[in-house]
Order: sequence, then structure tokens, then C-alpha cells
Amino acid sequence: MHELALMQEVCELALAAAAADGATRITRIQLRVGTVAGVNAEALRSAFAVVMAADAGHAAAGADLQLELVPTRCWCPHCSQSFLPADVIHACPLCGQLSSRILEGRELELTALEVC
Repeated sequence: MHELALMQEVCELALAAAAADGATRITRIQLRVGTVAGVNAEALRSAFAVVMAADAGHAAAGADLQLELVPTRCWCPHCSQSFLPADVIHACPLCGQLSSRILEGRELELTALEVC
């Protein structure tokens, strides 16, 4: 489960950012997770619980995790427009052309911290 390693890294980034701002406590961590990022959202939530329980004394102990799931959005070069694919084939719903250009959906970003 690589989500555990990812969440440990997210926690380290969050703690460093909070310390740089002089915050003593993190109450919320917000992540953007794309549907084709190779990360399972539920496994990420479970990994967050494990990381938070492993070191109850750090500044992020008791923090909430907020995930923003980003749907896959592709680009059709034939129609010159973006579309949300219906499945993993990434076929344009207008012309049926297959797309290999993914505009959104690969994200795994720490987007916000709520600190005090």
C-alpha cells in the first residue's frame, strides 16, 4: 500500500509548512486527488488515520483530512475541445476519437492547511 508512504510524505510537508508559518497546530489538511493518479482515496484515508495514530504528539495530531476528487478530463484534437471520458478508453463522446492527452485527473496535491 503506497498510500501510507504518500501520506507520511504529505504529513511531513504539512508539518514543515506549518512550522515555517509559526503555527503550532494543524487542524485540517486538504488534498486534490485525481481519478487516474494511481491513488485509492479510501486507502489514502486509512493511511491518514494510521499516520495520525502513529505519532499522536505532533502538530497535525487530530487533524481532519479533506479530499477533493478531480475527475479525468481529456482533450480531443479532432473536435478541439475537452471532455470527461465515460470510461478508461478515453473516447471523445462527440466523434469517438481516442484521446491520449489527459488535462486533469493525475493530481496529487497538498492544496491547503488550516492551522492555528
